[in-house]
Amino acid sequence: MNLEAKTYWNNYWGDKKAPESVTAWQFGADPDYLAQLVVDGIKTATCSGHIFYNLENESLPTTEDYSVILNKSDEPVAIIKTTEVGIMPMNEVSEEFAVAEGEGDRTYQYWWDAHEKFFKEELKGTGYGFSEDMLLVCERFEVVDVKEN
Repeated sequence: MNLEAKTYWNNYWGDKKAPESVTAWQFGADPDYLAQLVVDGIKTATCSGHIFYNLENESLPTTEDYSVILNKSDEPVAIIKTTEVGIMPMNEVSEEFAVAEGEGDRTYQYWWDAHEKFFKEELKGTGYGFSEDMLLVCERFEVVDVKEN
């Protein structure tokens, strides 16, 4: 976590004991656009390929997790708390979940097309290919705080 994100996190909690499970990161292909959807309350879910957790030796998210959401300049814009985590094949993700991701025209088809393109690109060079039933880690979250500019 960079200094600006850490300062924002610490200032948010003040004198209260801050939870230990916190990370700072950007959303996918367009961090500014996606972060703004979070701030606006439109984006309340996200997903990633399960394989990436294995490749990066990263723990799966839990409902104890907090995240400082960063823009493309790595500046903090909000704090979210994970409220639900599920693992499922991509072709079993519900339309309701896809819409909760809040992107594009908020249709299942847009979600599918955007995620297929994103995963195909991210999987290049890993030795793994895209498949319609690849496992996804699907998270729902709530906004805890929005950073004032």
